[in-house]
Amino acid sequence: MTEEAAAFLRMRRHPLRMAIFDCDGVLIDSETLSNRVAAGMLSEAGWAMTEAECEQRFIGLTFSTMQRAAEAHLGRALGTDWVSRLVARTVDTMAREVEPMPGAREALDAVSRHGLAWRIASNSSHLEMNAKFGRAGWLDLVAGRVHSAAEIVARGGAAKPAPDVYLAAAEAEGIPPAHCLVVEDSAAGATAARAAGMDCLGFSRHGDNPRLREAGAVLFHSMHDFPVLLRKALI
Repeated sequence: MTEEAAAFLRMRRHPLRMAIFDCDGVLIDSETLSNRVAAGMLSEAGWAMTEAECEQRFIGLTFSTMQRAAEAHLGRALGTDWVSRLVARTVDTMAREVEPMPGAREALDAVSRHGLAWRIASNSSHLEMNAKFGRAGWLDLVAGRVHSAAEIVARGGAAKPAPDVYLAAAEAEGIPPAHCLVVEDSAAGATAARAAGMDCLGFSRHGDNPRLREAGAVLFHSMHDFPVLLRKALI
């Protein structure tokens, strides 16, 4: 367990009442698959891209942002259906291959066991998340708790790194942002959490992550550690 994260939670100024989790790379181990699909489509469009490069450039961002970046790089439009085709290919892959992040289910159970509210706030669409949570067998578990940036954008808001989707999750429970703790794995998500006025734990399973730290997150490295960290926040 990361002692820095434990100390950070012990020093919280406001009682913890709610945890808000990102989906991809936090609850669902989907980043590798998502990068594989997106890198493939970008390469097909003419922007040669490896999975690692795709992750470095676009982790935590929306497919629409990815399309705009690709069009700027290529100097041409990819078509109005490019994002929908990417979503369809991603959904198909997730429904067949994705797995939960080790320790994620235990983390959610720990939040419930302590009597705290929890929700999920993601830049992924509901269609994508339904495929991921369906594959994990979690559809009943997460029903009514999932917020997609797509619904926020449709109402005139913005996706992460804007705070809108996190604020919507807190509002749905009637809990002030200062009483919320976000768990994120991307700099865009951590930026969104901090802009929302929420403390942020940064999940970095492969060691240090300077970009995540710079965005204001305090790091931990295993979802199996989250129940212990949660107890520290409630002392």
